[in-house]
Amino acid sequence: MRGYTNSTEIKMYSVLILMTLPTAALCYNGQLSLGAIGPTTLLIMLFVILTTSFVDVPIAKIRSKKLEQLTRYAPILEDIYSVPVVRELNIGKDRVFDTTVTLNLGGAIIPALMIVYVLLMEPNTTALQVMLIVVVVATLLSEMTAGVGIVTPVAIGITALPFSLIVAPDNAAVITFIAGVGGILIGNAISAMTFNRERSGSAFISIGGAGSFIPIYITIIVAVLISYFIH
Repeated sequence: MRGYTNSTEIKMYSVLILMTLPTAALCYNGQLSLGAIGPTTLLIMLFVILTTSFVDVPIAKIRSKKLEQLTRYAPILEDIYSVPVVRELNIGKDRVFDTTVTLNLGGAIIPALMIVYVLLMEPNTTALQVMLIVVVVATLLSEMTAGVGIVTPVAIGITALPFSLIVAPDNAAVITFIAGVGGILIGNAISAMTFNRERSGSAFISIGGAGSFIPIYITIIVAVLISYFIH
């Protein structure tokens, strides 16, 4: 993401791949599905999402504040979030970021298309109702981190799971997927539109990318694995 790779990101993707491989094996054996998305398609989608998570599609330009103290913390932020904060601080004006708002291909566009497809094939108002809960939680708990973008807590999407089990246990996998992933994406979008640009900023704000890809992917994996128990 953002043309930068460090040891933290390599370790993170190694963990995601370790999670994906046994999940892919279950898909290959026809033991997992996600609503109208069958095992084979699901297997392909998991790897496509991972491999395209490095691609961000620009959708808007805004201006946001470049904090003076950001220079001091930039190396730490790079290590934690795997984004080139030091390099981006030297681009553009001294006190203002020309912020590019993007949609991550693997973390936003593809999952959103999957959600739309599942809903078109099997309309599910319950999933949309649970999604509203996740949207509120994601909007309240996600925050604009200077130099990085919108950062979402890892477990946000999984908050959809207990609600799914309560309202529709036989369809918990689909509801968790739609509500969890959709809730994060909408929450990210709301946060990106409403954060105080005079108090914080970043060169890039990636919806579904840096700061939120891991919560989204983990939510997808959890939802897919739930289908094993209710398949």
